[in-house]
Amino acid sequence: MRIIFMGTPDFSVGTFEALIAAGHDIVLAVTQPDKPKGRGGKMQYSPVKEKALEYGIPVFQPKKVREAECIDKLRAYEADIMVVIAFGQILPKEILEMTRFGCVNVHASLLPKYRGAAPIQWAVINGERVSGVTTMQMDEGLDTGDMIMKAEVELDEKETGGSLFDKLSEAGASLCVETLRAIEEGTAAFEKQGEATTEYARMLHKDMGSIDWKNDAQTIERLIRGLNPWPSAYTKWDGKVMKLWEADVVPQNSKAAPGTVVSVEKDGFCVQTGDGLLKVRSLQIPGKKRMEADAFLRGYKIEEGCGLG
Repeated sequence: MRIIFMGTPDFSVGTFEALIAAGHDIVLAVTQPDKPKGRGGKMQYSPVKEKALEYGIPVFQPKKVREAECIDKLRAYEADIMVVIAFGQILPKEILEMTRFGCVNVHASLLPKYRGAAPIQWAVINGERVSGVTTMQMDEGLDTGDMIMKAEVELDEKETGGSLFDKLSEAGASLCVETLRAIEEGTAAFEKQGEATTEYARMLHKDMGSIDWKNDAQTIERLIRGLNPWPSAYTKWDGKVMKLWEADVVPQNSKAAPGTVVSVEKDGFCVQTGDGLLKVRSLQIPGKKRMEADAFLRGYKIEEGCGLG
C-alpha cells in the first residue's frame, strides 16, 4: 500500500522500518519540526526524519498539520492509508478521512486501558504485570477509535519504562504489519472500545520524580523503575539532587521517620519509607555518571540516621 507515515520519536522507527521491509511504499514521512538541543542550540532531527532521509523518503514537518495548505499537501500524495505513531499533533477530520483506509494508530497499551500520552511508564508505575500494544482506526477522540488487533507483553519483575518501551516498540511494529495485511485483504475486524478501566495516562513531568518517602516502599520502587530513564526519580541528599536508578523492597520496618537512612551496607543503603525499607542499589549525583551503590559508598559517606528528601 501507499502509506503516509506520521511519527516522531524512537518508538515510531521500528514500525517505519517494518512497513518498508514488508514491501509497503512509504510515500511521505510526516514528523515534528526540528528542535534546538544542547548549549549550542544545534537543530536536531527527529528519529523518524533521520530514518526517512536514510531511505530517501520525502519528509514533511508542519508546525500545524491542520492548516489548509498542509491538508492539501497530504492529499496530493494519494495514499491508501496513514499510519500514525506518537506523531505529537491532533489530526482533524479532513486528515482522518482523507485516504481509502483512513488512519491507523499503534498505541502502547491494551486499550481502553491507559489512553493518553505516557501509557508505557504508567503501566510500570501502577504495577501492571501485562501490557501490550493495540492497533486502532483513529477517530476525532483521544485514543478512542475502534480497536483492530492487540498483542500482549509480560512485564519482568524489574521492568523499567525504558525496557518496556523497547519491548512494545518491537511488538507494535509486527502488529502494524499484520494489521495492514488484514485491512488490505478485507479480513480486519473492528471492535468498539468500552470505557477505560484506568485513569488517563497523563503526560510525564520532571517534578513527578520527586520521591515522597511517606509512600510505601513498593510504590516508590515502581516509581523509580517507571521513570527510568526519563524523567527519573530523585530525592535530596546533602543539599544535592540524588537520582535513584535501581532499588529493592525490603519488607521490614524501623522506628525511624520516613526518609531516614537506617542501615549502610557494602552493596547499598536502606531508607525507611511509609511502610517497608527501600534498599538503594544504583544512583547518580550531579556531575557524576550513574554508579552502583557500592562504588558510591566508597567515595561518599552516608551515615545511619541521616535524612533524604
